[in-house]
Amino acid sequence: MISSLRGTVLSASGGTAVIEVGGVGFAVTLTPDHVLSLRVGDEAFVFTSLIVREDALQLFGFADLDQLQVFELLNGVSGVGPKSAIGVLSVLSPDQVADAVAADDDAPFRKVSGIGPKTAKLIVVSLTGKLAAARRAPARAVKATGARSSVPDSVIVALVGLGWPEKIAAEAVSDVVAETDESARDSVQALLRLSLARLGPAGAGAASGAAR
Repeated sequence: MISSLRGTVLSASGGTAVIEVGGVGFAVTLTPDHVLSLRVGDEAFVFTSLIVREDALQLFGFADLDQLQVFELLNGVSGVGPKSAIGVLSVLSPDQVADAVAADDDAPFRKVSGIGPKTAKLIVVSLTGKLAAARRAPARAVKATGARSSVPDSVIVALVGLGWPEKIAAEAVSDVVAETDESARDSVQALLRLSLARLGPAGAGAASGAAR
């Protein structure tokens, strides 16, 4: 499972960027605004969701965890594939998606290309409750463990928000901190990437199943 990428931007146009990591160029589908924010030659970091199909593997990238969580929830709605899910996020922010669902308002989703009235209504019905729970997860973690300000604590909060139980997230972060140098321990993104690699795809699948 590819959970994130950090590397050099080789190209960025339309809805796709190519990010080179360790000599390998990964094509990542992004929102148009995200693509426009990238510059060729600069370093970029994206959270990613890997969509596996019989005939293709496709990476979708996101600037933050809120976008990633909303994308995965949208992609789980019947009739909404990854292309439509990224289309929603090209038009609406995660907060706007949450507001529309909370207000039982499918009009914003009908503005997205490829989403008709029935699918728009299904999005609202399917995401009711689920979306609110996903977006509250990091806040619950902070409340449960007290004020978190250190880099390891911030990474634990992020992992809990992605669906891992706090105990498992804390153990993974603790192990990574013990094994890495100071530069990695001082970077939330670096420590999160290493912690995700330690947890692995099996852990992600188990955590997602438990979260649902």
